[in-house]
Amino acid sequence: MTQYELHAPENLNATVKLPASKSISNRALIICALLGGKELPQNLSDCDDTEVIVEALRKMPETIDIKAAGTAMRFMTAFLASTENGEHLLTGSERMKHRPIKILVDALRMLGADISYAGEEGFPPLRIKGQKLDGGRLEIAGNVSSQYISALLLIGPMLRNGLEIRLTGEIISRPYIDLTLWTLREFGADAEWTSVDTITVRPKPYCSRPYFIENDWSAASYWYEMVALSSQRDAEIRLEGLMDGSKQGDSSVRYIFSLLGIKTIFSSKEPGVPTTVTLRKNGHHVSRLEYDFINSPDLTQTFVVTCCMMDIPFHFTGLQTLKIKETDRIKALKTEMRKLGFILHDINDCELLWDGERCQAEVLPAIDTYEDHRMALAFSPIVFQQPIIINNPHVVTKSYPRFWDDLEQVGFTISKS
Repeated sequence: MTQYELHAPENLNATVKLPASKSISNRALIICALLGGKELPQNLSDCDDTEVIVEALRKMPETIDIKAAGTAMRFMTAFLASTENGEHLLTGSERMKHRPIKILVDALRMLGADISYAGEEGFPPLRIKGQKLDGGRLEIAGNVSSQYISALLLIGPMLRNGLEIRLTGEIISRPYIDLTLWTLREFGADAEWTSVDTITVRPKPYCSRPYFIENDWSAASYWYEMVALSSQRDAEIRLEGLMDGSKQGDSSVRYIFSLLGIKTIFSSKEPGVPTTVTLRKNGHHVSRLEYDFINSPDLTQTFVVTCCMMDIPFHFTGLQTLKIKETDRIKALKTEMRKLGFILHDINDCELLWDGERCQAEVLPAIDTYEDHRMALAFSPIVFQQPIIINNPHVVTKSYPRFWDDLEQVGFTISKS
């Protein structure tokens, strides 16, 4: 097992070029493939999740292994089912074979797709025979993974009759659905919310165009966390390639961190133009944080760690999708925070809270990452307050391959074993 022991720099003042948004990259890649793949987007993410899609689309082998990339599994299922690219077996890691996909498969079957399970019913691997689909109307529970809905929306413009999706009950992760609709429209599609619970995609094909992908607000969250946990009052980080008014759901990080005393300053606020964002302390933070992460669940680990290390009790809700991520993130957070001396409680697998309860902390805690990139990324900034070890640090390649290189350039010392 590989381990990294981290040591923080004495002075935190640096400029960092963030990775490109994998959320936008993956959506744009599928759209470009539906257009025939003649022109790839510029500033494409180099993370694992995007690389597996690039490789699959380039080679189109009979067996496509998307490894641990949940987005790739959902998006490629819809793509392969709706295009005349022959028959494929779509598979992934052992964890992926236990992540549910029945809701998406059922929806595609209702549109006429030919998909069968090659293993356990309701889970990958899938055997998919590609064909043109007519489209039509679907009804899907709104509290399922937004990636199911996004996968369907991406193929919507190419369906003969378009697509109408009615979402029932509570709608979670709405910003990710809005990001998908925005990306569709960037490529000329006619797609919109036509009522509070219904999305309509009309049968108007995509238009090919040069496309530049902005950088990743999710990756920005870990640099916000470093500024927050640094004891240096004039700590400053400058992040390149972010946009004011971004459609990325995790751009809400700037608002949430303002509650924890971090100020966000844009060099330019010109719409649609990436710019440099400067992070600084403003000296004031809330004494307790209550927040509903229903629209940005991937930020949960960042704020659980930050609040505990800043001694800020919290109550976080809207976490129902965390159990079906790369790992059971609620269980993982409770386990690893206990190593640091914090006792967290969960409610009905969809809420996490910390009321200040503590236990004996380990002297040099080794944080397990559970094949989950966000565990390594979110726990690393703890080193500003105490020494830590990160187990299996390579997991960051899923979304932020250059993370450890960026830390060293900023002044971190990483002892590798």
